[in-house]
Amino acid sequence: MKYAGMATQFLVAIAIAVYGGIQIDKWLKFETPLAVWLLPLLIITGIIIKIIKDTSTKK
Repeated sequence: MKYAGMATQFLVAIAIAVYGGIQIDKWLKFETPLAVWLLPLLIITGIIIKIIKDTSTKK
């Protein structure tokens, strides 16, 4: 239960990033889905860094 909030935040952020990427790709009329790949990748990278900082032991 300790990390349930983090997991929920992770899933919601990825879902929003994918949806936003789809909308940006439609708006900019890209042939290849660039934003749908880049936005979630950036979100995942940021969340992994946040998880590492939050769960690391502080000395």
